[in-house]
Amino acid sequence: MMLPYFIRSRYVRTALTVAVTGTVCSMLLTGCGSNSKAPSSSSAAEEQHAAEHEHGHIQYASNGDLQETTESIGVLPSFLSGLTNQIALAYKTAAAVHDTLEWIPCYCGCGGSAGHLNNLNCFIKEIHEDGSVVWDDHGTKCDVCMETAFQTALMLQEGKSVKEIRTFIDDTYKTGYAKPTPTPMPA
Repeated sequence: MMLPYFIRSRYVRTALTVAVTGTVCSMLLTGCGSNSKAPSSSSAAEEQHAAEHEHGHIQYASNGDLQETTESIGVLPSFLSGLTNQIALAYKTAAAVHDTLEWIPCYCGCGGSAGHLNNLNCFIKEIHEDGSVVWDDHGTKCDVCMETAFQTALMLQEGKSVKEIRTFIDDTYKTGYAKPTPTPMPA
């Protein structure tokens, strides 16, 4: 069951705001940290090496989900190339609110089928100590996962607490959806 259009459009607008704000901040930070030298031409080998550094290891989970490691949470996985803007926006949103999504369950059935522990795992398997991120493509195939991430971002922007968001998500998806992931309740 999809949420009504006015709710979807509202949280899509919020997610867009989050993504645009993040993009603008990234551009400003990049501009401040860059030097004024003109870009030099680099060889194809150097460009390939840079791409491999940014987008690293690719593997498949036991359930068939594609997982890709990137150097940071600011570098989205290459498996998003060619997919809709809404899907890419869901991944940007999940990255922006990853600390909250750890406390939000997913109701698509991925707890049993993919071993996910929360909604974050639909997009991000793990964030390593060095800042590298293992992304999961499960979220590219699931409206419930994306809706949950968008709704979480919207409610955060509205000033809701993690516990309020969790209660709302649980109430919204408790009937007519799969068993939730085994996500602990926030304190």
